[in-house]
Amino acid sequence: MHYHTRLICLLLVFGWLVACGSSTTNPLTQPGLGEIRPTTTTRTTDNATPVLPIPTDTIGTAAPQVRFLRTSALQFGVVAHLYYTDRSRVLMLTNIAGFDWVRQQVHWKDIEAAPGVYYWDELDHIVADVAASDIRLLINIVQSPPFYAPGNGGKPYDPVVMGNFVAAMVERYGDRIAAVEIWNEPNLAVENGGRVTPEDPGRYVELLAECYRRIKAINPNVYVLAAAPASTGVSDPNRAVPDIDYLRAMYTYKNGMIRDYFDAQAVHPGGAANSPDWLYPDLPGDRPGWNDHPTHYFRHVENVRALMIAHGLGDRQIWITEYGWATPNTTPGFEFGNLLTFEDQADYIIRAITRVHEQYRDEQGRPWVGAMFLWNMNFAVLWGAQGNPQHEQASFSILNPDWSPRPAFLALQGLHQRLKADRQR
Repeated sequence: MHYHTRLICLLLVFGWLVACGSSTTNPLTQPGLGEIRPTTTTRTTDNATPVLPIPTDTIGTAAPQVRFLRTSALQFGVVAHLYYTDRSRVLMLTNIAGFDWVRQQVHWKDIEAAPGVYYWDELDHIVADVAASDIRLLINIVQSPPFYAPGNGGKPYDPVVMGNFVAAMVERYGDRIAAVEIWNEPNLAVENGGRVTPEDPGRYVELLAECYRRIKAINPNVYVLAAAPASTGVSDPNRAVPDIDYLRAMYTYKNGMIRDYFDAQAVHPGGAANSPDWLYPDLPGDRPGWNDHPTHYFRHVENVRALMIAHGLGDRQIWITEYGWATPNTTPGFEFGNLLTFEDQADYIIRAITRVHEQYRDEQGRPWVGAMFLWNMNFAVLWGAQGNPQHEQASFSILNPDWSPRPAFLALQGLHQRLKADRQR
């Protein structure tokens, strides 16, 4: 696919955007190249908001909600990094591309310095700037403080302490937070303090239920998402539990108690170098490698949908909170990106959105995917500033390290405009 016409139309706009700010400014202020994440700034007592833990005997007494939220039309979102960067430029580009939502990951351990004491710092500015840009915000909460969790940032021992945190956050920001995804890829050992077992899904359901109750008690209009497991077939306590096994255990825990405690199921379908039209085993890809298991394919989301229906959860939407295709990079384990060009990336993203929009509907014609969040907007800018523009996270980006648009950005702009126009008819 070729996008030169759109590129010419936007040349002046992007020339100005690329020129904005100092080219020598490092948008990442935190140390460590292995992980792009927020860090806590210097703290003073003036910034502290002490919050006393809510007594345990008052938790969870409210009846579960009987009305679950769903979108009436497919929503378009993107994953962005908004901490300590040129946020106004990121949000301007988000609007130019036609995205309705942005997803920001929040590290709980960087906000809660001691039990019940929160330092919101940069998150205050992020929430305010996203709202001022007329973009809806999905917050994804990860990484417990060390005094609540085993290992390095795993889920907390006691669900109530995370309930306290999400309640304080929703109370503070009100309607400026539109959705909360409770944890990220909990079937991975790295997201679980270093180890994950078949018993872990039950612990996760208890955590989800606590957070759902606390959020809905404050603002019933906030979407609460069950976390997306990583798409994997690996079964090793030191690495992962297969995503379908993890979800099945979630859905059967305590006779399906999860039914009362989530609006939508988040999913992270893989893609490797495979077209979004392919799916193993019926229509396997022809790439050399990464094509012999369903988890290497975007359409694996259909397997998750089938599992939800089998467990009586077909009334809930799926939200795809990360999807995308890597391009050439130097990160071990992501070599499949070397099989794709930027034009391939654009083509696959457009094909994926079109498939979801046209085909992923229930018997009444309603979308069973409520929202799609592309991975990612601006990580190439961040990694480029760190001297590593070939990092795998950068390879998924739809911007170049100098902020100029890749073909996927331009293709998305046109597709979003067309689909939104169709929605108005």
